[in-house]
Amino acid sequence: MACVIQEVRSDDHNGPFFDSNKQEIFQRTKNAVLVNGVVLNGPITDSKAGEKFVEDACKIIMEEVIQKAADVTEKVCEWQPPEKLKKLLDLEMRETGEPHQRLLQLCQDIIRYSVKTNHPRFFNQLYAGIDYYSLVARFITEALNPSVYTYEVSPVFLLVEEAVLKRMIEFIGWKEGDGIFNPGGSVSNMYAMNLARYKYCPDIKERGLSGLPRLVLFTSEECHYSMNKAASFLGIGTQNVYFITTDERGKMIPEELEKEVQRARKEGAAPFLVCATAGTTVLGAFDPLDKIADICERHGLWLHVDASWGGSALMSRKHRKLLHGINRADSVAWNPHKMLMAGIQCCALLVKDNSDLLKKCYSAKASYLFQQDKFYDVSYDTGDKSIQCSRRPDAFKFWMTWKALGTTGLEERVNRALALARYLVDEIKKREGFQLLLEPEYANICFWYIPSSLRKMKEGPEFWEKLHQVAPVIKERMMKKGSMMLGYQPHRGKVNFFRQVVISPQVSREDMDFLLDEIDLLGRDL
Repeated sequence: MACVIQEVRSDDHNGPFFDSNKQEIFQRTKNAVLVNGVVLNGPITDSKAGEKFVEDACKIIMEEVIQKAADVTEKVCEWQPPEKLKKLLDLEMRETGEPHQRLLQLCQDIIRYSVKTNHPRFFNQLYAGIDYYSLVARFITEALNPSVYTYEVSPVFLLVEEAVLKRMIEFIGWKEGDGIFNPGGSVSNMYAMNLARYKYCPDIKERGLSGLPRLVLFTSEECHYSMNKAASFLGIGTQNVYFITTDERGKMIPEELEKEVQRARKEGAAPFLVCATAGTTVLGAFDPLDKIADICERHGLWLHVDASWGGSALMSRKHRKLLHGINRADSVAWNPHKMLMAGIQCCALLVKDNSDLLKKCYSAKASYLFQQDKFYDVSYDTGDKSIQCSRRPDAFKFWMTWKALGTTGLEERVNRALALARYLVDEIKKREGFQLLLEPEYANICFWYIPSSLRKMKEGPEFWEKLHQVAPVIKERMMKKGSMMLGYQPHRGKVNFFRQVVISPQVSREDMDFLLDEIDLLGRDL
């Protein structure tokens, strides 16, 4: 398409590209250059107006989010059904932009109707609370908008990631290793699965799946659902994921793993990977890593540990024994955005191998990014060991928190969370109408609330059917009231029960008492 360039002087009011909308621009511009009708002189954004908007929006964030984060009198959520919420938020995007004040009102509306995950009484997920240092780190990275692939465009954040990975590797108990931060523990698990397959059969990177034997992997019945997703995504197939029986606490039974490995071999399959879990999503169970590692060594299998939830216990001298044997793993997934509150998302895959296996597996050697004749040490251009191109500097959030609190402060967070969990367990045992599913070993407290109408009923099909309906009703009531958020689920033959998770240092003993009082208040008439 032809490109028409014309220089228009300030007194040229009749040129072919002139129109009334540009009159004001031309009055301020002595020599306006136009290309295909577009004025190219000077920036088109109003930086003063933009700066004012950022300043005003930051005030709203400070007042409505940060200053209210620890205020238990505030609602956790202001529930609205989807169709009503669509109208309240005015989601339509129009031909022309909207004024400054209208945009600020939208900011307030977004905050008002969003779930306050930083509220002390948000217990719904495996993340919660607000870490002020991580938050500032996020503000910085959002403002700088870096992408962590080469040293030339992201020098600071690449060095920060290297430093954080080094310390995390030390806490696992490895003398050396490698790693990378990923967008979620699910992605870290997929990385590990693909890496284990590449180690087993390096030719797969170029030749693909054709000609390979039937590869199979092993994981527990309590594993994260990302294992199935990864097997599907990578072409391994969900039928080739062997789920190993767990005990009553949700831990993989090593003897069952041994049986399944032998069965797979007899079937002519090729075992290549065992995925153990350190901190299961629902029950908070930790697989016996040492015994599983023995089996992996005996059969030459890659051992990956999904410690996305439980990995942070490594920071505590008191509780790191939960992960005894993790140093024998070949790879580990660990999410500091959970127990350590580094802010979503902050997830690392750590690899014991230090021979550039990650890079060999994932590199594509893009010549426009990873030139080998740069003027600096190109070993710092670590982006080629990622499946991503653009990548956020997630390690920086964790680094800022670690710098602020120190290792001792992070350890204190873990110890306090587990102490509060212990307090809640003891209170549940004291209170009529509350029943534990099992004695927890981590921060997951699973329990039933039994309304007074069911307390004298004999446990049988009718009892369990009625109890199954209790948790959803209480959850609905608490959300519509906005008093707190607590998750529930059925699990492995058990009817719906609550799963309470303690994470945030803003949570107090009083919040634990409130939780039980509020459940009783909301459910006593059922």
